[in-house]
Amino acid sequence: MTVALIMRKLRAAGQKIKERLTDEQGIGVVEVILILVVLIGLVIIFKSQLTSLVNTIFEKITSESAGI
Repeated sequence: MTVALIMRKLRAAGQKIKERLTDEQGIGVVEVILILVVLIGLVIIFKSQLTSLVNTIFEKITSESAGI
């Protein structure tokens, strides 16, 4: 192998590494996972309040539908 051939291969390898490091294709998956973690955390923190709210809404729906 000549020095020129080795230098071309090193440049090509460097270019491939640079492309891999700047690839932003997987960022969407990370963002979705972080959003899901935050939402699940909020549900766990406010579980009793959410349960109470849903029960109140269903009770109101049931009482108002009886009048129809």
